[in-house]
Parts: sequence; structure tokens; C-alpha cells
Amino acid sequence: MNQITQQMLEEVAGLHAIPEGAYNIRENGKSVGKSSTKEIAIDTREDGKGLTVTIRPGTKNKSVHIPVVISQSGLTEAVYNDFYVGDGADVTIIAGCGIHNAGSEASKHDGIHSFFIGKGARVRYVEKHYGSGDGSGERIMNPETVIELGEDSYMEMDTAQIKGVDSTVRKTTARLKAGAKLVVTERLMTHGRQRAESYFDVYCDGTGSGANVVSRSVAKEDSCQKFCSRLIGNAACSGHTECDAIIMDNAKISAVPELEANHPDAALIHEAAIGKIAGEQIVKLMTLGLTESEAEEKIVEGFLR
Repeated sequence: MNQITQQMLEEVAGLHAIPEGAYNIRENGKSVGKSSTKEIAIDTREDGKGLTVTIRPGTKNKSVHIPVVISQSGLTEAVYNDFYVGDGADVTIIAGCGIHNAGSEASKHDGIHSFFIGKGARVRYVEKHYGSGDGSGERIMNPETVIELGEDSYMEMDTAQIKGVDSTVRKTTARLKAGAKLVVTERLMTHGRQRAESYFDVYCDGTGSGANVVSRSVAKEDSCQKFCSRLIGNAACSGHTECDAIIMDNAKISAVPELEANHPDAALIHEAAIGKIAGEQIVKLMTLGLTESEAEEKIVEGFLR
């Protein structure tokens, strides 16, 4: 791997070398490394536009790495990955995309991931987006996630976008069967003239299903953010959605939580809060020897942790 690719892989997937187990590394529109195991098969889709990842029932304590790196200015791609998680499996899936753009043309990655999670299975899905490069071309990422959670299954979705992405639109749609649980944590920071939009639609279709969707974000300078979270309770279920945002400089933030109860035993809650950093927090840190800008940086770092 060259130095740029290595840096991107460290940022988006925590990889310092080729991982053990199942993985697929994609660079500039092509697979540059792929490995399956007896429990996890990674195959190229029949249409050639992505991957099919099949995890055998009962697989425990295994991980899958599928990072994407783009270092070619002007490259645009759309990748479709399908994940079939067998009954009773317990796995971690680590995705993420890094774009290094040193040119004048926009580089764009659209990743569409579909999850079909079996009965009693547990999945932790980690997705991080990162941009770098001193070129004038935009770094654009549009992730879309489609989730079907089987009975008594569980999915934890941890997404982060902290630096360097000029434009992103995230769309997540989930359907939960009886007893299924979905936990989503989004961490987001924008600066300059960056734009970020997040849309979540979660359908609690089965009795005892539940969802918790939480977004923490910071908007700096002239950036713009929009967060829309919609919980639909179609059975006796529970749901909570929350947006907690810090606004700075000339930024703009819009939070649109929406609840739809179609069953008398659907218990749904939403919360939204947007505000600036409290002055007393900054003063307290400055008394410990930090400058004002250093104090702000520490507060933002802790908020997004």
C-alpha cells in the first residue's frame, strides 16, 4: 500500500496492516485485496457492482472489514453491498470510506449497504467517513443503509464523520420484527462550507421491538447540517430519537424529529437541542491554562466522543 492508502485505512477502519479473517479492501473503484473464511464468505455480486457477504448461522466473535479508499481526483462510484447474517450469529462489521482529493475535480462515493439479519443474531456495524487532500475538488460521500432485523435480533450502528467531507447525505431505513432492537449513534462535525444531511426512517413492526436513534453534532464556520429522524410504531413497541447539537460561528442546523404511532401501545419519545458552548465551560478550562480556542476544541472533542 502507498502512504495515502495506509493513512486512509487507519482513519476509517483502524487498520495498520492487512486484517486477519474476512475482508475486502477497495481502492479507486477496484478490489485490491479480499479474503473469506469458513464462517464468512465474501463474493462479488453477479452484477459486479459490489459484494455479497454471507455469515453462517451461529458464527461468534468474528469481524468483517470492508473499507473503501479513493485517492483519484474525479472518480465517481456507487457500490452495493449485501449482508446476510445467519440466525444466532454475533459479528462486527467495519466499513468506512476515505477520500483523498488533491485535484480540482470532485471525487464521490455512494455506498448502499443492505442488511438481512437473522433471528437472534447480533451485529455491531461501524462506519467512519474521512476526507483529506489540499485540492479544490470536493469530497462527496452519500451512504445509504437498509436494515431488516429478524425476530429477537440486535443491531448497533456507530457512524462518524469528523473531518474533511464536503457534502454528504445519509439515508437509513430499518424494519424491526418482534423483539428486535436497533441502536444508532451518529457523530458528526462540519466546518467551512460543508453540508451534511441525515435521514432516518425506523419502522417498529413487531411486538416488543425497540429503537434508539441518537445524533451528536457540531457545526462550525459557514457549514450547514440537517437531521431528520422518523420513528413509526406499528405495534406495541418503544422508540426514542434525539438530536444534540453545538452551533458555532455562522453555521446553520436544522433538527426535525417525527413520531408516528399506529398502535395504542407504541411508546415513542423525541428530543432535540441546539445551542452554543456555555461560556462558563470555556472559562473553567481557561483557568487551567488553556487558550479560548484550545478550550473550545477540548469541549467539542469530549462532546463527540
